[in-house]
Amino acid sequence: MSDVVTGDAVVLGLQPARLPSRALAVLIDLVVVWAVYLLVTLGLAVATASLDEAAVTALSIASFLLILVGAPIAVETLSHGRSLGKLACGLRVVRDDGGPIRFRHALVRGAMGVVEILMTFGVVACVASLVSERGRRLGDVFAGTLVVRERIPAARALAVPPPPPWLVGRFAGLDLSAVPESLWLEIRQYLTRARELDPAVGRRLAERLADELVARTGTPPPPGVPADAYLAGVVAERQTREARRAFGSAGVTGAPGAAGMPGAAGVPGPAGGAAAAVSGAVGTSGMPAPGFGPPVAPSPVAAPVVVSPVADAQETTARATGFAPPA
Repeated sequence: MSDVVTGDAVVLGLQPARLPSRALAVLIDLVVVWAVYLLVTLGLAVATASLDEAAVTALSIASFLLILVGAPIAVETLSHGRSLGKLACGLRVVRDDGGPIRFRHALVRGAMGVVEILMTFGVVACVASLVSERGRRLGDVFAGTLVVRERIPAARALAVPPPPPWLVGRFAGLDLSAVPESLWLEIRQYLTRARELDPAVGRRLAERLADELVARTGTPPPPGVPADAYLAGVVAERQTREARRAFGSAGVTGAPGAAGMPGAAGVPGPAGGAAAAVSGAVGTSGMPAPGFGPPVAPSPVAAPVVVSPVADAQETTARATGFAPPA
């Protein structure tokens, strides 16, 4: 990978194209261009049979410049660095800062390509590409361009192995806020590549990462827990917390009852509101609530009733609204 720094001071990791892929792309371009040039030359030879020698020579030079020089320049300018051969090989011409090329870049590359590719049969271009650290030919050096690979094989994603079952949930109270992302990346890389390492090297690496994690969290691992198992358990706990934050926990809450009041007797939804209405119709002191049926005369002999402050408040609410809150 080549560290290309853009104008915004951003480092781009680009993979420069090497000589074999570039040579194959140039070969494809040359076959196409020369095929078109031969067809055009034959057509001109038939069309200019009646012209003099000077006119035929001028048309031959013009066709050579337009097809073998001008056509590649136009194609690279319009396609932003992708000719037919480069498109087939997954290559692209970019500026030194990683941006797309323009006409002046394609013009310099095309003009130098006549010398180092057409006139020398590609010998100069091959030597320059082998000597250059990033595989650039002379046209790239003078134009300030670079040929990079666009189709890079994607790395196979490796899953982090799960912790031992007896460690699941053991680190629920661990404070992970002070652990940086760089340390998490190192731990994930170790866990995914642990089987490929030498046992002694892997054990030392796991112990070093565990010590750094303990220094960040302030909590040592449980006694008898190996370093690799401790790392796997903490990573699993972090993944669980991230999933909980991402998806949330669906809490079930009761819907308000009728008339916007909570459901009676803890019953959520409209059923709770209906229950509250029935309760309000009866009342809390054995008397009908106002608005629900005719009043009933009290008994002449009645036992003394002790009304608590809570019952008094419930009766006041029932008289004001016609609904009795749950007892």
